[in-house]
Amino acid sequence: MPVIATIMNSNTGEPIQKMTFGRMPKPWASFTLANGELVQASRVDIGKPAPGKVVVPVHVWVAPKKTDRQDD
Repeated sequence: MPVIATIMNSNTGEPIQKMTFGRMPKPWASFTLANGELVQASRVDIGKPAPGKVVVPVHVWVAPKKTDRQDD
């Protein structure tokens, strides 16, 4: 059963994107974001499912080097 995880930015605490993994990601896993940046997971949080639900929330925390802002 695939795991759908929310990729979180460790620097800002904001979600970056949703990603599907074949199995539970490890804290040292490396993967490529939608913008093409290779990142390494620093932390994986597994929450409790909502009452009456089966889906468990999974958050993978990464520290991307690129930012979406352009500082001139």
